[in-house]
Amino acid sequence: MSIAMKKSVLARVGLICLGGLTMLMGGCINQGEYDRLYETNSSLSSQLSERTRERDEARAALDLLRKNYGNSSGALATLQQQNDELRRQLDRALADFRTLEQQMAGMQFGPLPAEVNAALTALADQYPDLIKFDAARGMLRFAADLTFDSGSDVVKEQAKQALSALAQILNNSAASGYDVIVEGHTDSQRISQASTRAKHPTNRHLSAHRSIAVIDDLMKMGVNPGRLMAAGWGEYRPAVVNTASGNTPANRRVEIFLVKSAGSAPAAEVVPATTGTSLTPTREEPPARPADISK
Repeated sequence: MSIAMKKSVLARVGLICLGGLTMLMGGCINQGEYDRLYETNSSLSSQLSERTRERDEARAALDLLRKNYGNSSGALATLQQQNDELRRQLDRALADFRTLEQQMAGMQFGPLPAEVNAALTALADQYPDLIKFDAARGMLRFAADLTFDSGSDVVKEQAKQALSALAQILNNSAASGYDVIVEGHTDSQRISQASTRAKHPTNRHLSAHRSIAVIDDLMKMGVNPGRLMAAGWGEYRPAVVNTASGNTPANRRVEIFLVKSAGSAPAAEVVPATTGTSLTPTREEPPARPADISK
C-alpha cells in the first residue's frame, strides 16, 4: 500500500472513531443505538487490528532498509515518519476502543415499570437456584448449568417452565414497550469433545447458539420475534475471574435484558399462554440443581 493510500485510510479511521464516540454521549440508549454500538465496537476492533498490521509492516520494511541500505537516509527518514504516525494512530484507536468497551460494560437498561419489576422479582424468587434478577439493569440471569446440559444448546424442560412464565410477563401490556436482548456467556474452559466442537467450534459459538435457543423458545411461547435479539459473548465477559482450569460455573450464564423499544419492530398479534391480569407466574417448584457442574 502506498503512503498516500495509507494516509487516506488513516483519515477515514479517524472520522469513524469520532463518529463512534459521538454516539456514546447521549446517555440512556434505545434498541437502535444499542445495535449501532455493537457495530461500532466491531468496526473499531477491525481498525485496531489493521493499524497494528500496518505498523508491523512498516517496522519490518524499516529494519530491512537499515540492514541493506544503511546510507539511504532519505528513505529511512520517510519510513520513520510513517512508522511514528502509524504508532500515533494505533494509540488513538486503542484509546477509543477502550473507551467504548467501558461504555458498553457500564450500560444501564433499567429501571423497569413497577408492575414488570414486581413480576420479574416474583419470578426470580420462585426459581432462586435458576434465576437472579438485577432490577437496576432490568436483567434476568439464568444459570447455564441449570438451563442446558454440558456442551448443549437445547433448553432443559425444567428451565422451559421458567421461560414460559417469563413469556407471560413479556406478553403483558405493561412490558409490551420493551425489547428483549438475550446474551450468552461461558467460562474459559476449552471445548474438548470432538462431537461438541463439530456443532459449537468455540465458546463464542456455544454462547450464541444458546441465546438463539432461548429466543426460539420465547417465540414459540408467543413473544413477538421483532422484540428479540441474540448475542454471544463466549468467555470474554466473565462475571468473576476464571479459575486456572477455566471451569468457572458463575461465568456460565444467560442474561436477558429488557430495554425500551426503539419502536421500529412491526406489530404482531401475540397470544399469551394464559389469560388474566396478573403478571405473577404460578409454577409449582423450581428445577433442582444437579450435582454435576459442567459447561
